[in-house]
Amino acid sequence: MKTFILVAACAAILTSPATAHDDRYKVECEKTKQKIRNIESRMRQGYTRAQGEKWSAKLRELRADRSKQCR
Repeated sequence: MKTFILVAACAAILTSPATAHDDRYKVECEKTKQKIRNIESRMRQGYTRAQGEKWSAKLRELRADRSKQCR
């Protein structure tokens, strides 16, 4: 019985960081997706050439981040 409790406690301790790590990536992934949606929404409303170039560059960055974060 003591062995079972010890094994269960060790398993809980060892799996918690992995779960927290996954949750952090999910949150970062969702934040990145929201930033992409915000920029795409602004781009549908019209913009100057300078704004368009700036937003397109930012979208490239965010999409690269999304491909790394959201697996």
